[in-house]
Amino acid sequence: MDDEGYDERPPLVHTGSQVGIPRDAQLMGFDRNTEEGALIAMAGSLSAAKRSHKIVAWILVVAFALPLLLTLWYELF
Repeated sequence: MDDEGYDERPPLVHTGSQVGIPRDAQLMGFDRNTEEGALIAMAGSLSAAKRSHKIVAWILVVAFALPLLLTLWYELF
């Protein structure tokens, strides 16, 4: 590019913003600084061995599924 401020080289130091994010999500450009990447990183850091993490996972499932179910209920009935 002709822009003088643009640097095409990869950074020399990574800040760790990719920790906890799967490689395929990283390739799509997600990191902890994007809304979707932050959610992926948070969900990816949950451990199935901890009871509190299981509770958080179920809360996330309900938080995402409830609006869909309510919309379907409203549209169908």
